[in-house]
Amino acid sequence: MTRTLLVAGTASHVGKSTVAAGICRVLSDRGVDVAPFKAQNMSNNARAVLAAGDVDVDWGEIGVSQYVQARAARATPTTDCNPVLLKPRGDGESQLVVQGEAVGHFEAGEYYRDHWDRVRDAAEESYRRLATSHDVVVAEGAGSVAEPNLRHRDLANVETARVADADVLLVADIERGGAFASIVGTLELAPEDVADRVVGVVITKFRGDRSILDPAIEEVHDRTGVPVLGVLPHDDPGLPAEDSVSLPDGEGVRGDDDVPPDRTVTVGVPRLPRVSNFTDLEPLARVPGVRVAYRPLSASLADVDAVVVPGTKNTVDDLLALREAGFDAELAAFDGPMIGVCGGYQLLGDRIANAHVEGTGDRRTVAGIGRLPVATTFTTDKRVEAVTVDASGAGPLAGLDGEVSGYEIHMGDTRALRAVDRPVGPQSAAVGSVAGTYLHGLFENRTVREAFVDAVYESADKARPERGRDRRTPYDAAAALVRDHVDTSALLPGA
Repeated sequence: MTRTLLVAGTASHVGKSTVAAGICRVLSDRGVDVAPFKAQNMSNNARAVLAAGDVDVDWGEIGVSQYVQARAARATPTTDCNPVLLKPRGDGESQLVVQGEAVGHFEAGEYYRDHWDRVRDAAEESYRRLATSHDVVVAEGAGSVAEPNLRHRDLANVETARVADADVLLVADIERGGAFASIVGTLELAPEDVADRVVGVVITKFRGDRSILDPAIEEVHDRTGVPVLGVLPHDDPGLPAEDSVSLPDGEGVRGDDDVPPDRTVTVGVPRLPRVSNFTDLEPLARVPGVRVAYRPLSASLADVDAVVVPGTKNTVDDLLALREAGFDAELAAFDGPMIGVCGGYQLLGDRIANAHVEGTGDRRTVAGIGRLPVATTFTTDKRVEAVTVDASGAGPLAGLDGEVSGYEIHMGDTRALRAVDRPVGPQSAAVGSVAGTYLHGLFENRTVREAFVDAVYESADKARPERGRDRRTPYDAAAALVRDHVDTSALLPGA
């Protein structure tokens, strides 16, 4: 019989994704056949995975956290892992993706009024398939499990707990304060049948001597009867983040400081208002000596050594935001290595045709940054597919050779206006030190990472540190957090 554990939270961004991924890897290390599941997710960070069930497409989209959790579980990620995905696009609207397929853009009221039955059925269908083919399902909740106004339509928490007959692990973040009040309040406000399923609590992001929490832990147990099964130290395992809330504030930097400044390079990343799939940058941040700096549009690129322009959920409006802030001039003048990925590729081009301008309904041609001689035309067709392409290396990827794998999730077709190099397949372009590609997951390829980092060090005229393995893998780091600090035997006995 399949067992299901729902990792629920007292609030958003408390560490549910990390705990779920860590549990997936711990169970997989024990030889358990485990799969992740999140009935409904809201994120603009998506991955292309195999479509499951009786559908007309081969590939579909899921949230990045379930892709990561599947990797941690050593399971094949499919659309069943995240059957309902909402991708915010501004003005209160989100694109609705059901079992991997985009079905339209809807406001919240319209979504719940007209699509609730459909998405609930899809989520239950996907869960049943996973439960049939795996011994354990580790489900992740969304936000708080105890929102009275959402009880009747809480797909990721309440509905999942009931449909899956799941045990519930409650996660609380102590860094934000009030963790113990949140635990007690959540257990009081959650539907009674869901609260009765809670087998324990994990407290995350703790700094200091754990023993000072003992009196509060004891009182929570006395009040609720629910044990605190673990306290995780404040340690970021480096898992890709679900949304831009987790990006560093202001001009925050990712990457460690173990390498001296004279052998460190900085990759600047424009913090686009509608940024998506910024997880593409995570592999770079794990390379020793590389710092990834997220720059607000009011900042300068004068002190960075390279630039990566990330994806965006709305290329045109982010392009207009760049222009309004004057950041287009920063990109136009930057003379170091630069790569645009997906929407970042489109806005670095000469122009975008059939462009939708948010809030106006206009369709028109908008001038791009002009760093690449390409033009993009938007259509209603959406490409979602995992791909492997031949690399020929050019521009900031000079020296790259062989095959490169990744995935595409985009609308719009981009064509060259004159001869360009094609560094990573036919949909890419490179001129001078600038390149563009639709390939998400680009830097997950070690050959691409090495070629780009080499180019950045050469351009910066700095000696690169001795090469070795990149910093620890995030899957094993998350597993270590759970294994070392949580009583996992109490979660799924015998698993």
